[in-house]
Amino acid sequence: QGQLVESGGGLVQAGASLRLSCAASTSPFSDYAIGWFRQAPGKEREFVAGISRYSTNTAYADPVKGRFTISKDYNTRTAYLQMNSLQPEDTAVYFCAAERTQSTDWVPTTDNYDYWGQGTQVTVSS
Repeated sequence: QGQLVESGGGLVQAGASLRLSCAASTSPFSDYAIGWFRQAPGKEREFVAGISRYSTNTAYADPVKGRFTISKDYNTRTAYLQMNSLQPEDTAVYFCAAERTQSTDWVPTTDNYDYWGQGTQVTVSS
């Protein structure tokens, strides 16, 4: 059993930054790849960023490349999504997810993850 709790969302203006956190009870934390997804109103959930179990590999969706950075802190069992230069099209509910894997470099980019958080709202005004 694992639990993920996101935080850090909010309302910001275009061009601002936010850092989302994902506190994980999945143990050990290093057994899990972590992904961030988002879902905007009326749209399907989409992959945003992912990181492999030992942080040796990352993957980003094209719209966020160069603006978002995913990371993991193994001491606090927390994953982060640093979001810079936010735009109105980034407005969505953001979810973190954890996938247990034996692969050291695999970053799952589909939504077949084992555990999901409840989501945190990010709203970017123009």
